Amino acid sequence: SVNNFNPSPDKEIKRYVFTTFHQSYAYEEFIEGIKPVLGAGDESTELNYTIEPGVFKQLCKDAENDPEHRYAIFIDEINRGNVSNVFGELITLIEPDKRKGAENEMSTTLPYSKKEFSVPNNLDIYGTMNTADRSVEALDTALRRRFSFIEMLPDSTKLTKTIEGIELSKLLTTLNERVEVLVDRDHTIGHAFFMNLNDLNDLRDTFANKVIPLLQEYFYGDYGKMEMVIGSAFFIVKDT
Repeated sequence: SVNNFNPSPDKEIKRYVFTTFHQSYAYEEFIEGIKPVLGAGDESTELNYTIEPGVFKQLCKDAENDPEHRYAIFIDEINRGNVSNVFGELITLIEPDKRKGAENEMSTTLPYSKKEFSVPNNLDIYGTMNTADRSVEALDTALRRRFSFIEMLPDSTKLTKTIEGIELSKLLTTLNERVEVLVDRDHTIGHAFFMNLNDLNDLRDTFANKVIPLLQEYFYGDYGKMEMVIGSAFFIVKDT
């Protein structure tokens, strides 16, 4: 029966998970926590509690059971969570030389399950963050030392279309050169705004609903500086 096994084409083999950090994201969701369980039967059934693995602990278990393949966790908005609270003792365990089977292998006893836990070598951690977002604190220094940082700047070469004589790549490059001078390069405009434009109306909508509101936020409503970025043709001067 093993030799004649036919895998289902509808079954997805997934070796990664995706999660988003936020201000309320906690250790219990990431590693493990105590969760309530409603008993079967009528409403008077006693409420029970169980220890459930979080998204990272479950992925670690899957990766450990499948050492021939690499696994990954993608954490969006990693700087929005309380990193020291969410990672807990994992701050040490995720270091490459502290992984299971590494030179300085380490493990820890989890506070809820009281079981030994270590991070396998075949698990990669990817975190994304917007460096222009000043509404959240800087990323925890301890975590910074454990990650390689790759800057992802706007790439105008991704824009190959020309709409009624307007080269989108040249347009984005010009806008960002001006923004970089007036603000900084962390606030340059992303190429994603212009990726799916098909005609002039799409371009107008992008400027009206995305680019101009973004510039208003950057310059706190200083229309003089906005004019230096997008030009005077976008403004109608009225006498009052």
